[in-house]
Amino acid sequence: MASVWLSAVDVRLDGKVALVTGASRGIGLAIARRCAEAGAAVMLSSRNAEALEAAARELANEDGDVAWHVAHAGDPEQAVACVDATIERFGTLDVLVNNAATSPHFGPVLEIDRGQATKTVEVNLLGVLSWCQAAYRARLQARGGSILNIASVGGLGPEPGIGWYNATKAALVHLTRQLAYELAPAVRVNAIAPGLVRTRFARALWEPKEEVVASRIPMRRIGEPDDVAAAAVFLVSDEASWITGSILTVDGGSTSLPSGGIG
Repeated sequence: MASVWLSAVDVRLDGKVALVTGASRGIGLAIARRCAEAGAAVMLSSRNAEALEAAARELANEDGDVAWHVAHAGDPEQAVACVDATIERFGTLDVLVNNAATSPHFGPVLEIDRGQATKTVEVNLLGVLSWCQAAYRARLQARGGSILNIASVGGLGPEPGIGWYNATKAALVHLTRQLAYELAPAVRVNAIAPGLVRTRFARALWEPKEEVVASRIPMRRIGEPDDVAAAAVFLVSDEASWITGSILTVDGGSTSLPSGGIG
């Protein structure tokens, strides 16, 4: 339904430049594809050069002006370098999508080791802050624009197995609202909180028991990356010009259940 509605509104990003982290596959690649289809020039970023090159070639063949730049989402110097490369390549930057994330630990929070905990915070929270700082200082402060953070419904309540990951996403939800407050009116900052989506990143949560998991979701299916991407392109577009500080759940109705659909 979201895709049909957004198509009817004819959301466009013509003349805009978007930078998407974690863009070589999954939700990030789907968002990059949607942005390109809507007319934006797109810079793809992730740690994997080979995957990035393949993704950029695929999108360029389909949709137009796409480039790629290798950067670790948790490294502030690489964030600055990628933002600079985007501006050098396309002349400006209008949209930043912070999609990259990591979750090296699965199990009770108290069993996580310090290294895993630190890595998760460095990428999922401090990394987002670094990319926002780099984009804002280089271009958004002067020109305005839009930032979209990919959070998680796990950041809205407790859940078994990925509690520390969810803690960083809960912090990201608050960071989104704080930045929206501080950067308005020039820069809009929103977040999407996806539910369970069919990605390699989330494979352990759905692959062994997909039918059972899907039966517990009101929409009776696991999400697809494009479900998130359709909402993303709307939120970063001018059609959402009076939306900032919002956290949009895209979860097939899971958080509408009495238990919140978590656990």
